[in-house]
Amino acid sequence: MKKSFFKFLAKLNKVLLPSYTKKRLDLAKASKIQLAIIGWRYYVTTNAL
Repeated sequence: MKKSFFKFLAKLNKVLLPSYTKKRLDLAKASKIQLAIIGWRYYVTTNAL
């Protein structure tokens, strides 16, 4: 149940949230909101695997 929820959430993140790796964002210059989005995507991805 938990794993399937995170897989669904990962697909939703891929559609809705921006991908900063494709934009070549430098983490040192990222804003707090961008860092929060990166952290959220990392959390969801690690739980989906």
